[in-house]
Amino acid sequence: MKNNKIAEYNATFRNRPALDIVRWGIVRANGHALVSTNFRPFEAVILHLCVQVQPDIPVLWVDHGYNRPATYRYAEKLCDRLNLNLKTYLPKLTAAHRDAIYGPIPNVDDEAELNKFSAMMKLEPFQRGMKELAPAVWITALREVQNPNRAKLDILAEDKIYSTIKINPVFYWTDTDMEAYLKQHSLPNEWDYFDPAKADEKRECGIHIK
Repeated sequence: MKNNKIAEYNATFRNRPALDIVRWGIVRANGHALVSTNFRPFEAVILHLCVQVQPDIPVLWVDHGYNRPATYRYAEKLCDRLNLNLKTYLPKLTAAHRDAIYGPIPNVDDEAELNKFSAMMKLEPFQRGMKELAPAVWITALREVQNPNRAKLDILAEDKIYSTIKINPVFYWTDTDMEAYLKQHSLPNEWDYFDPAKADEKRECGIHIK
């Protein structure tokens, strides 16, 4: 897709409902759409939007093994509530195995070790999942307000790493918008979430790079 066409779509989508954007992407994918999740706070929004359009849309989740109990319970609750077609990808090492060989999760100040951790426990299984599922359209819950790197993105982009069209339908939504959607549709949420591959909300684990 040419850059000027992407710019046109982004200008159009800026004022369109998120559900319309999801519907556009899934139709365009012709049976090859995917939504990724990490079951962080507010993830119920994007998952609910997607299953309204395609109930059996594949949901790619990398379970790196370090999620907190509340996150696992939240994932189970959403799977049951939305009947998610969950595609779980695991690292080649369990969390216990990795810790025994390499030690505990790296400190937030240790960038080199964090990058190694992310590559092993998150990026490798994610890349494996994307290769096997091969989506023509990849839908995410990325939002402008999440961190400075994501603020540089937009609703639609071509992801050349995975040879797919990447769509962020709630990109311009605020936390208030997300909370309102959850309330409107009686969807659950949870806040006890931690991503050891990022260690800090301002960092990126490497999956979402401009």
